[in-house]
Amino acid sequence: MKIDKDKLSPMMRKYIDTKEEHSDCILFYRLGDFYEMFFDDALLASKVLDIALTGKACGLEERAPMCGVPYHSASSYINKLIESGYKVAIAEQVEDPATTKGLVKREVVKVVTPGTLIEDDSLENTKNNYLMSIFISDEGSAVSYVDISTGELSVTNIDIKKIKDEIAKISPSEIIVNKTSFIDEIKSLSEMANIYINENIDEKILEKEVLYTVFSSEYLLDLGIKDDKALETSLSMVLNYIKSTQMKNSTNLSRINVYNSNDYMILDPFTRANLELTKTLRSSKKKGSLLQVLDATSTPMGARMLRKFIEQPLTNKNSIEYRLNITNDIKENFILREELKDSLSKIFDLERICAKIAYDSVSPKDLINLKNSIRSIPHIIEIIDGSESIILKNFIENIDTLSDIYLKIEESILEEPSMNIKEGNIIKSEYSEDLKDLRDISENGSSIIKEIEKKERERTGAKTLKIGYNKVFGYYLEITKAALLQANISDEYIRKQTLVNAERFITPELKEIEDKIINAQDKIKEIEYEIFKTIRIFIYENLERIQRVASIIAEMDVYVSNAIIANKYNYVKPNINTNGTLDIKDGRHPVIEQIMGNENFISNDIFINQNNIVNIITGPNMSGKSTYMRQVALISLMAHIGTFVPASYADIPVMDRIFTRVGASDDLSQGQSTFMVEMDEVSQILRYATKNSLIILDEIGRGTSTYDGISLAWSIAEYIHDSINAKTLFATHYHELTELESKYDNIKNYSIEVKEDGDNIVFLRKIIPVAADRSYGIYVAKLAKLPQKVLKRAGDILSDLEKNHIYNATSLCNLNDANEVKEDSGIEEDVIINNNEVIIENNEKNLEIKENEKYKTLVDELVSVDIMNSTPMDMMNALYNLQKKAKDIIE
Repeated sequence: MKIDKDKLSPMMRKYIDTKEEHSDCILFYRLGDFYEMFFDDALLASKVLDIALTGKACGLEERAPMCGVPYHSASSYINKLIESGYKVAIAEQVEDPATTKGLVKREVVKVVTPGTLIEDDSLENTKNNYLMSIFISDEGSAVSYVDISTGELSVTNIDIKKIKDEIAKISPSEIIVNKTSFIDEIKSLSEMANIYINENIDEKILEKEVLYTVFSSEYLLDLGIKDDKALETSLSMVLNYIKSTQMKNSTNLSRINVYNSNDYMILDPFTRANLELTKTLRSSKKKGSLLQVLDATSTPMGARMLRKFIEQPLTNKNSIEYRLNITNDIKENFILREELKDSLSKIFDLERICAKIAYDSVSPKDLINLKNSIRSIPHIIEIIDGSESIILKNFIENIDTLSDIYLKIEESILEEPSMNIKEGNIIKSEYSEDLKDLRDISENGSSIIKEIEKKERERTGAKTLKIGYNKVFGYYLEITKAALLQANISDEYIRKQTLVNAERFITPELKEIEDKIINAQDKIKEIEYEIFKTIRIFIYENLERIQRVASIIAEMDVYVSNAIIANKYNYVKPNINTNGTLDIKDGRHPVIEQIMGNENFISNDIFINQNNIVNIITGPNMSGKSTYMRQVALISLMAHIGTFVPASYADIPVMDRIFTRVGASDDLSQGQSTFMVEMDEVSQILRYATKNSLIILDEIGRGTSTYDGISLAWSIAEYIHDSINAKTLFATHYHELTELESKYDNIKNYSIEVKEDGDNIVFLRKIIPVAADRSYGIYVAKLAKLPQKVLKRAGDILSDLEKNHIYNATSLCNLNDANEVKEDSGIEEDVIINNNEVIIENNEKNLEIKENEKYKTLVDELVSVDIMNSTPMDMMNALYNLQKKAKDIIE
């Protein structure tokens, strides 16, 4: 909206000036008891917040659009704007309107963004809120991320090709990038993960002055950060951004974690989504995820760390075993486990209390919570010292009891203080003599006056002396004229008023008491506020000590949680190996087991070593192939987290990556079909997988024609076997792929066992080392209640197709043999391609019987319906389309 500033009123001109300085924000402009928004901000905010749009005279011909929210309840409105993808600048009155003549001065005191939230009602207790900076240059790239609500700050050098995986691992709320060209590359990822990308970056954000103000040169040199341009600039970006939004340096950031991304297993965004680690595919909530099953933490700090463990599995054998050994010692000692859980449950969110202290927003109640948390530390030490666990004793060996901080709060802060630090009722009377005197006066003012009255009556001998009060000159001593003739009054008595029958006096003592009584409450509040500030400063100076203790408590909480879950669900401690063997006995899916109940879930084994690399798994839809493969991936991942696993025995190799290609949906916004998405993901797997990776492939090639799909699936399986040698589970409905077992020693066939009972079948959910002999697609169609005529005709067609099965498989084998001939004889690639095309063309001619073409297409579509991974609406649409095509055929 174009505005002529010269015509605006002084207040609105100032508003526009402030808005121009924060053009990328919605400006909350404090006017009295409201934050007001004007012009375009008002038009936008009124819609997003669903509040009334009004107008205000502003000097222009038309009233300025205006809307507003009460300042005391602004948080909920700000949160809604942040969740909708906007930033909010808060402009406060920095002068007292009651004492200011003319225009009240207003300044932006904070800019609220998704990655810089610190208020309790804006944050999720069990999840970190990360702000990430990405610096990209020709010399190198680096990523930093910070949670200012907990004081965590990390940085790493990184290959630009790995940045997307790093974003998926950290899951930041907000990202700032120095290269605008890179923004387009991560936009699709940010939309999928609900990440706000800040596209307005000032060049000043790259300056390093703030970095060297917050941290010393010596410290940065010791960490290897100094003179590393990428690391320095990435850190500077994030620190400068915090300063520009919070209007102060990051005062709770005392340590930098310089990490190597190779220390953690790489999980691409698709794998994280498919395995439903912290949320399900259909919800942003943790219910139904691995996190929900594993979370028995007692503190918000522990819950956040557990989430981090799940999102960042380790790849170092010693580090993994360290976590497993601590968990094991806690699991094996019931009393230790229960006592630790009880003590941990009494500890509050120390990390976020520290942030409030640093950003000067801590409340008296927060300090009481801090004190009560510290009280539990000696008991935790006592519990562990009484155990036989050496590793646990070493873990808490150097923990700080924070006794001086406990004592300071215990001596000073009332047990039930006011929430507002300027309302009084915060500090104990015994902590300050002045405060004690003022409280005595405030609470016992009338009795003090009575005492003075009695004392003066006795001292002067004037029996009629009394103390009174009026609004003109406050407290006074009144003596009748008759008594005054015989009274012994001193020079301190100052006559203030003469009445017909009496005289009124004041004394310095009386005026001093008067001042204390009348102004006691205000002075009490002032003194309490000043005392509270000194206590906050004392604690702030010891903030790093509290943060170190908080980190130990959080990690302890995770180990106790792991032990509780392992005991509750009968999980076993996995063995971690480096020989590449994956051996799981009686493995269960950790999430589905809880949904179905342990007694109803069918466990399964898996064994992969150097002689058994690729497992081809065949079997009907709905039989449990996907569940089986996912549980193998999840059990492997849980072992790398350092948790026990749902099995009777598990020997897990150290893996660098887990890949999953499970299901796909059209990405029409990016112009990509299901098949294109599928091929994109497979391409990433084949490019980045190594012999230490685990690959889960489910129904590759189903998005294209049958023979294209078979050819691609066959070739992909061969490539993994020959060129990657990665542990692979390959589920398919292409039975032709089972022929691979006869050609390769390291490819094995498996299937889901099925029991046939007449026309009915039962999926036994058990993996057996044989190929499935049929797909049972028509039986699934029967469950979907397709017309009987269609089912019968499909059965006839299936019989004809099965007669050609051996020929088709042989053709594919010949195709592979042709490739081998090419490699041995140097035959040109285009010749082989032509030969392959001839083979495929012959196959198609063999089956393209005009009479059966429509029926075959219908059967193919029916078999390819992924019932287990489809929503009810998806199934209704699929069934509708199948029935429509069936009716067309019948007609």
